[in-house]
Amino acid sequence: MLAGNIIARQRGTKWHPGPNVGLGKDHTLFALINGHVQFRTKAKGRVYVSVLPPSEAVAEAPAE
Repeated sequence: MLAGNIIARQRGTKWHPGPNVGLGKDHTLFALINGHVQFRTKAKGRVYVSVLPPSEAVAEAPAE
């Protein structure tokens, strides 16, 4: 994912912005930095979208 790219277009906040993700006035989620997209479910069943820098994304990748 490149900085500025749109991650998701949505009506309302089905997904919430996490670290390194911006929220447009039409609830569009977009990347603020280059990296890998991650979806996580947190409190109250809310799904947060974040962008991990390439160095962190490699460290969290599952071993094959």
